[in-house]
Amino acid sequence: MAHAPEPGAADPLALHGVVPPTVTAFDEDESVDYEATAAHAAFVVEHGCHGVFPLGTNGEFPLLTVEERHGVVEAVVDAVDDVPVVAGVGAPSTYETVQHAEHAETAGADGVIVVTPYYYPLDHDGAVEHYRRVADAVDVPVYIYHIPSKTGNALSLETLDALAELDGLAGVKDSSKDVPWLGQAIDDHPELTFLSGSDSLLFPGLEVGCTGMVSAVANVFPELVVDLYEAYDDGDEARARDLQSTVYDVRDAFKRGPYMAGVKTALSLRDVEFEVGSLRSPLRTMDAEDAAAMEADLRELGLL
Repeated sequence: MAHAPEPGAADPLALHGVVPPTVTAFDEDESVDYEATAAHAAFVVEHGCHGVFPLGTNGEFPLLTVEERHGVVEAVVDAVDDVPVVAGVGAPSTYETVQHAEHAETAGADGVIVVTPYYYPLDHDGAVEHYRRVADAVDVPVYIYHIPSKTGNALSLETLDALAELDGLAGVKDSSKDVPWLGQAIDDHPELTFLSGSDSLLFPGLEVGCTGMVSAVANVFPELVVDLYEAYDDGDEARARDLQSTVYDVRDAFKRGPYMAGVKTALSLRDVEFEVGSLRSPLRTMDAEDAAAMEADLRELGLL
């Protein structure tokens, strides 16, 4: 008997489990390495992940050109057959978001994840119209990406009520870390699928009703996060809670260096057949001292 929450009835993909926000690989000159980008997506699937999310925050999507974003989606779709590919298509403007969504559908993505528009303030009517136009433009399911700390635009529960009525709206990837908001959103909308968007809330997210998790840690150690989800689904909450503690430790290790540098640096320490390179400027990679400290942490945890 499965113990993890069930996906919402409005979600034709029935997203659940571990859906990493896969990385975009770069060569030394910061050009996109599409082959390595695809290889990383295949790597997490081979280690048990239940879906992939290219062009999320870990995919550095705001730093890519339109052509590069389209190329990443195409490369990942070509590399991944066994699980859903839900492509990040968000942009500050509705016009560009629709273009990205239409391309992702044409390229063969199974769904699209749409971050709330950023930079300019977004009110209730603007949010509803934005997602309505995206949902009307494509026939694949649409998932909201709620990360107000980065976009500056939080969605109220009342706005979510209106968004939930849109045809094609399938779920929410919530990275707000606002557990009361998330709990009430799940309670109000059991028809939608909810994914926890923070490694700090993998186990707690399942407890409040998330069907799965978008985990940066799973980009490097997919087997760890898959074990956590499967332990919970098997009814072994004690083991799932213990594994969440390990994820906290990994998360702390990743944060020794600049923002987001931990994931790619840690991947370079694993025995994989691809190299994801550094981050694209102005993001920075870890220096040697931070990388050595992180490696020591991960070895002490038995993960390397």
